[in-house]
Amino acid sequence: MRLNPEQIQTIKQVGRQVLGEDSRVVLFGSRVSDHMLGGDIDLLFESSHVVKRPAAAVCELYGALVMQLGEQKIDVLIKDPSTPMAPVVQRALSTGVVL
Repeated sequence: MRLNPEQIQTIKQVGRQVLGEDSRVVLFGSRVSDHMLGGDIDLLFESSHVVKRPAAAVCELYGALVMQLGEQKIDVLIKDPSTPMAPVVQRALSTGVVL
């Protein structure tokens, strides 16, 4: 996995601040592999409760991550009980790594 411990801690902390203490974060995409170069940070944030304003939550997560990790390409998805199981979410859950 191509994230350092400080980045992992920051990502988890941001998830808890925005979505609550029970949130979980899955890293997926090229950053999971130690052998690939470059790539954005693909994150799936999971919540056990319904996120009432998911678009606002995505913006809040993204903004907080950029402020704390620096300007870089970060893709943010949210999965809650009301979210349909889209192919990208299935891929994230099947190939990703829980942070």
